[in-house]
Amino acid sequence: MQAKAELCQLGDVTLQSGAVLQNAQLAYVTCGALNQQGDNAVLFPTYYTGTHRENLPLVGAGRALDPERYFIVIVNLFGNGESSSPSNHPTQGGAKFPRLSLLDNVTAQWRLLQQLGVERLALALGWSMGAQQAYHHAALFPERVERLLAVCGSARTAPHNWVFLEGVKAALLADPDFAGGLYQAPPLRGLGAFGRVYAGWAYSQAFFRERLYERLGHASPEALLMAWEREHRDYDANDLLCVLDTWQRASIADNPRYNGDFTAALRAIQARAIIMPSSTDLYFPPEDSRLEVAQLRHGELRVLESKFGHSAGAPDRIAEDTAFVEAAMRDLLVQRK
Repeated sequence: MQAKAELCQLGDVTLQSGAVLQNAQLAYVTCGALNQQGDNAVLFPTYYTGTHRENLPLVGAGRALDPERYFIVIVNLFGNGESSSPSNHPTQGGAKFPRLSLLDNVTAQWRLLQQLGVERLALALGWSMGAQQAYHHAALFPERVERLLAVCGSARTAPHNWVFLEGVKAALLADPDFAGGLYQAPPLRGLGAFGRVYAGWAYSQAFFRERLYERLGHASPEALLMAWEREHRDYDANDLLCVLDTWQRASIADNPRYNGDFTAALRAIQARAIIMPSSTDLYFPPEDSRLEVAQLRHGELRVLESKFGHSAGAPDRIAEDTAFVEAAMRDLLVQRK
């Protein structure tokens, strides 16, 4: 599969905040081809700290996302280090990078899709923040999205989810080397602490009690924490905080179309939807998904029973959980409203 992203040049983009993102770029990959009817496009946005490279393993011959059948577009979030981000912007880098919303992301993504000849999506899907983006597409462009699969994600960030994110953010900001985002060298202590705090939220209590971390190659809880610490030291701190801020403020109703009316935004979704929380997700719990599905026209709650917490739905990470997610994709793609 294509691993190197292409760049969609968007020019100067006026954001929801009123600020301007100069010379904005979206990094993306495509797999397969758009058919003559234009009805086989699938949008698969990236998740927090993820890039197109982490989504690609779910695409392949014989899989639910088979490029012989579907035109699959994987697009990177603003701020993730591939699309325009604090770490790569030539004039608005670092602490100068403007705040972004999911409205900004999905609006830019539709500009990309239309450049690719896509006017309607057979399916919008994603995991975690990818699910939030898919939800936004279905709400903001209901006439363009036929099906929706939201795995371990929500239509808006719940208060408890916001609090969790405040905790990991505080761990990073406590490092004096962060220097208000003006660091000359990576704030490694803060990045490592960010990773350690985050690890406790990504999995369930049963995951640790039953030593399921060993399935992921970790000999002990401490070994898992060390791995998360090492991984997060490789991220850019301003990138992490940029996308985290977008996540904290996510709501499909926070836009001029719905003016904060969350129920109206949910009811406007025309897509046949499967909303798939993990049974043990600590920050996108099934209870929140159940409340959302009750307002959807064509919504189904399909709980992913797993002890892997939020990580259960990650692309191609846990074999039995991935099989459950792919079954939902297949079910959606053969259904008509």
